[in-house]
Amino acid sequence: MRQSSPQSGLALANSSRESPLARARKGRALQSRTRLVHRFGATDSTENSRARQGVETLTGPEERQLGKILSQPMDYIDHADFHASNAAEMIYGAAEINRPDVTWYRPLMDDFISARARAPRPPKSQSTVLLTGAQERILFMKYNFARFSISEIQKQVASRTPTLAEAREMLRWYAIAKQYREQLAETNLALVLAMAKRVRLSEVDFADLIGEGNMALMRSVDKFDCGRGFKFSTYACRAILKSFSRHGIKVTTQKKRFGAEFDPTFEKSNHLEVVRATHERECADEVKHIVVANKAELSDIEIKVIIHRFGLDVSLAADLAAGGSTPAISTETLTLEQVGQVIGVTKERVRQIQNKALEKIRSALKAANPTAAVEMAADLAARDGRADFAAN
Repeated sequence: MRQSSPQSGLALANSSRESPLARARKGRALQSRTRLVHRFGATDSTENSRARQGVETLTGPEERQLGKILSQPMDYIDHADFHASNAAEMIYGAAEINRPDVTWYRPLMDDFISARARAPRPPKSQSTVLLTGAQERILFMKYNFARFSISEIQKQVASRTPTLAEAREMLRWYAIAKQYREQLAETNLALVLAMAKRVRLSEVDFADLIGEGNMALMRSVDKFDCGRGFKFSTYACRAILKSFSRHGIKVTTQKKRFGAEFDPTFEKSNHLEVVRATHERECADEVKHIVVANKAELSDIEIKVIIHRFGLDVSLAADLAAGGSTPAISTETLTLEQVGQVIGVTKERVRQIQNKALEKIRSALKAANPTAAVEMAADLAARDGRADFAAN
């Protein structure tokens, strides 16, 4: 008896929260993919083994493409001619229509978007096609019949494993449908540009407008019914203009919600860093002045400890040396142990001298500027890691 894995149990629990239609579609897609794996092989070694034995099979990309085709029903615009016995011969017996030349599209778009000077456009080539109503009908009939054929095969294999011939037939019809869909879209690319010139949407970027129009054009190709007797341009132009209107409303709503446009230069501001650096510089200058003038009445040993521990600049040592109170000494920031080695005392004694000197400096700061004294003392304490000194 086969035991269900934890993964399958979790999938069953999640599927209970889905709609019946979603579960049916997912189950059919999973069943189809499972049948394809068992039918055509799931690993490269199996495929290579069958190839060596001369057994025809689908390639990896073909299997993935077939899985996508079987995962959802194929939509199409039905026509009475599709149900005739000789429908394929009747529809595809018509003369082929050349695909249009769309090499003009990219340079023209570059000119519209970047407003650069464009070289004179070459004359239209012979492959540029302006379709008549009859030619449009032929292309749409071929496109929809290919989708109709895929749908019919999907119905046949819904409850069984598709054969290799049926799988290749679906792939062939899918390639045909894709070819005619691209041809119809390329033939009518100019409709998007023509409609874009007619609208006046100052807040919408032109490139975004063209993108929305191209998507509307592709949807129009999928939904157009040539059996109604209208030209495709009549249907597509209204759809393109409607998509422009929806996009304009969306952009306007977004700009009302977010009044300022995104500017990468304002994404990260260094204002706090600048203010902090300015404050530290002012604090250092004030402390330097107090130490140089010895307003805190520091002893020579306390001055040495402060200079070594907090790395006061060289000018301070020079000023002290010129004043004769202490010789010029190194201003590199040293640890407590290193300072103790310089002045010949223990690390703990250096800490005591430093704390006493900081208390004197704090008192001098408070007397000179009561408002800034707390901030400056907190800055000194933060550099030394003395939270108790900052709190006081």
